Amino acid sequence: MLSLFPTLYTYEQFAPFLIRVVLGGTLIYFGYQKVKKHGQSSGSNTTLYGIAELVIGVFLVIGLYTQLAALLNAAILVIKLGFKASEGKLFSDGVNYYVLLLTLAVASIFLGPGFWGFDYAGGI
Repeated sequence: MLSLFPTLYTYEQFAPFLIRVVLGGTLIYFGYQKVKKHGQSSGSNTTLYGIAELVIGVFLVIGLYTQLAALLNAAILVIKLGFKASEGKLFSDGVNYYVLLLTLAVASIFLGPGFWGFDYAGGI
């Protein structure tokens, strides 16, 4: 395969690690905001929903059950996009962020945990 930097293929498991940590960190942030404000945040406004985001985000950051956590995250993002569509805001400016996160979640399902994850070391 033609590549400008063929030696970078040595670190091919680093990209899924970055995707996993960024996605998990984003979920932890939004989940924390929902829990801290008792559901008075953007998106689905319940404290239980925030706790679910926090737990899924932690699983993604530490790389435990990565594919399941990414699948649950993708489901949450599809629900958020559904809410935006029902409000008539599907093609608004803020939706592109959800689409990007959904793309990262689906990529995590296929790519797995990458380096420094419990799934990677344990072969889960």
